[in-house]
Amino acid sequence: MDGAYLTAMAALGGAALGGFTSFVTSWTTLRTQMKAEGSASSKSRRRKLYKLFINQASQMYGDALINDKPRLPGLVDLHALVSRMRIVSSTPVIETAVRVVRVITETYSQPNRTPLEIEGMIENGSIDLLRGFSEACREELE
Repeated sequence: MDGAYLTAMAALGGAALGGFTSFVTSWTTLRTQMKAEGSASSKSRRRKLYKLFINQASQMYGDALINDKPRLPGLVDLHALVSRMRIVSSTPVIETAVRVVRVITETYSQPNRTPLEIEGMIENGSIDLLRGFSEACREELE
């Protein structure tokens, strides 16, 4: 084989290898960026979902402490939020959310609390129904 052909083939092979390497590097970088954006978007959606659940559960728990008739639309909303969490959340988050809904439902069947009893619950920390849920969410999002 002629030396010129060998040199030309080596140059073409080097150019092809360099182009392929550049393509693979760009593709890998783009894929990594897309995964990071997807992860950030997923975290943002879960944060919004958890915020909705915390707001709804807080309102329902407050209502359950002073009323004996459950607000069915509110309970249905809570169950819908838990169902949405089952799609995107970890098992500990779902389990704590289910416990919160169960406690709220059971609280409706208990005697209504007086303002003095609620004040005592605040002082001893027993009113903090969502602590376990919040901690599970924090662990999942970190």
